[in-house]
Amino acid sequence: MPEPLIVIDLQRGFDDPVWGRRDNPDCERNVGRLVAAWHERGEPVVVVRHDSGPDDAGSPLTPGQPGNDLRPEAALDEAALLVTKQVNSAFYGEPDLHGWLQAQGAERIVVCGLTTNHCCETTVRMAGNLGYDVRFVLDATATFDRVGPDGELVTAEEIARASAASLHDEFCQVVSTEAVLGQS
Repeated sequence: MPEPLIVIDLQRGFDDPVWGRRDNPDCERNVGRLVAAWHERGEPVVVVRHDSGPDDAGSPLTPGQPGNDLRPEAALDEAALLVTKQVNSAFYGEPDLHGWLQAQGAERIVVCGLTTNHCCETTVRMAGNLGYDVRFVLDATATFDRVGPDGELVTAEEIARASAASLHDEFCQVVSTEAVLGQS
């Protein structure tokens, strides 16, 4: 039974300083390692790209802008499925991810990419609710510092930790790249 790797929004636009300070400088390297392992095993890879819409004027992720381009670690090959979306969840993109996973007979998926607490977390929550057995590779994700509603800075590391705590054993199993690759 296939276990697709879902790589979310690994796009050049997230290098833009507009997002602020980021955690996990190893994210892209770890995603690249996962993609290479999936290709070697002949397992399916799904690459998700965020295409900002007309209401997101100035977004670095706007189609036709350099920031919309995928990073090399998420490069598409002829076997990969490209899903494009304009919202946080990869399950609200085109083509229909849930329908594609069902057609593949997939019951278990692995999720990685950008950003930990937005598109990755939303996709993981929906996948869990749809009945998939999800492995969320935390060290193959990254996020950015945010200011909370109280005006206080919440660091990217705190956000990633909170996401992992909220998701683990409820919607998924939070794992490391090493664990997924069978090296620990």
